[in-house]
Amino acid sequence: MKLFGAVIVSSCLAAQAFGVTPVVSQTKGLGKPALVTGKSPLRQKNVAEMSPLFRDPTVTRGGAIPGLQAYSEALDKKPITMKALTSLVGWLLGDLLAQVFIAGGPIDYKRLATLSFFGFIYHGPSGHYFYNWLDDKIPGTDAVPVFSKVAIDQIIWCPIFMSVFFTYLGLVNGDSFATIGNKIKNDLFTACQGSWKVWPMVHLINFKFVSNKWRIPYINAVQIAFNMFLSLLGTKKA
Repeated sequence: MKLFGAVIVSSCLAAQAFGVTPVVSQTKGLGKPALVTGKSPLRQKNVAEMSPLFRDPTVTRGGAIPGLQAYSEALDKKPITMKALTSLVGWLLGDLLAQVFIAGGPIDYKRLATLSFFGFIYHGPSGHYFYNWLDDKIPGTDAVPVFSKVAIDQIIWCPIFMSVFFTYLGLVNGDSFATIGNKIKNDLFTACQGSWKVWPMVHLINFKFVSNKWRIPYINAVQIAFNMFLSLLGTKKA
């Protein structure tokens, strides 16, 4: 009995340490176990709100990735700004990795800033408007809409995007329009070939499973590796 009494006292002290008020039995003798009678706290609804032993569901809402809920809400409130910032990070990481692991350094901070700003000023905003237009004109996730979107993206949008990319880099570097034209003439097809090896499969997943809201974040997650290729190609002398 002394041992039983010690266990009861220890349990009460542990419960109080967690902020849980112990339930005092109102009946004499031993009754049915709580799990049998259905009165167990674990069987009650909204137990997460009742017991401090459970995490606050309003705090943990947003899943296992810290900040994901806040990022999602920001995408809803300021989609263009958030997609521009997402592309800035994607292009920054892509060029940084290219300079460190492929070119071998040292880091060219002007080039890093130039490509990061391109992601912010053009890639994010233009992608927002282009994919909104594409989803509006070709709705659905069946085979025909998905393959149609992939074809338009790679046959029409890809050459336009690459031409803007080379023009932007030329203007930033102070190149003449003749030099920029030669750069596009010499490297546009190479850039498109690189895109065609990667992006059709990526966009099949994109247009089939990814919602419009998350297209730019998804693309940037994949494009970090592709941007390594673009950063090297874009900074190559014409």
